[in-house]
Amino acid sequence: MPDQDRPATGVATAGTASTAGVGGTATARRPSPRPPASEEPSSRRPQQRAVRRREALLDAAVDLLGEGGFAAVTHRAVAGRAALPLAATSYYFSCRDQLLAEAFALLVERELARMRATVRQPTGRSAAAVAEALTDVYAADRLRELGLWELYLQAGRDPALQAVARAWTDGCDEIVASALRGAGYPCGHSEVRFVAALLSGLWVEDVVEARADSRDRARDAVTRALTTLQTPAGGHP
Repeated sequence: MPDQDRPATGVATAGTASTAGVGGTATARRPSPRPPASEEPSSRRPQQRAVRRREALLDAAVDLLGEGGFAAVTHRAVAGRAALPLAATSYYFSCRDQLLAEAFALLVERELARMRATVRQPTGRSAAAVAEALTDVYAADRLRELGLWELYLQAGRDPALQAVARAWTDGCDEIVASALRGAGYPCGHSEVRFVAALLSGLWVEDVVEARADSRDRARDAVTRALTTLQTPAGGHP
């Protein structure tokens, strides 16, 4: 097998069994002292090496998703980007589908973390201020976003990706709910879905069409939606 990173089994450990002393009297053997943290057993090193290699492959897959999309993630390309042998990808991932699903999950995790850090608390409660804060999430790497949304759409054909796609939607909803709540807007399920779905549609439009004024168009649309949330039934904005 190309990469023997799995920990070996049957490794002997320091025991506490008795040994026969002078005259046949059993004397207890003192436990061997625990090695310092810096001197970990050699059986752990392959495990750590395996974790590092697997992470390097996933990082490479995420980068390739951003650069070339779904089709760019091949075993050969991922191994080359990670500077690992080609056989390493099939050793750590049973198939390309597994590699894609885990790379998609990592991309979603990182993107949600970026969004949570980016969506600042709006300065004021005006619809324009809240819309500005929410559409700031567009300030990201366009190619990386293309890879994310491409996989999101691919989840419609691939059940293995659907759980990750749902996690993406749920995470976006949580971020929108937090922003609405912080600004004093209604933040029930229907209100959050209304704003989050609008943002998602506008985001896909921005990533695909790359219009020069897409950010302004999105901000105007979200402002209008937030104004609607503030307007009493039958009233006027």
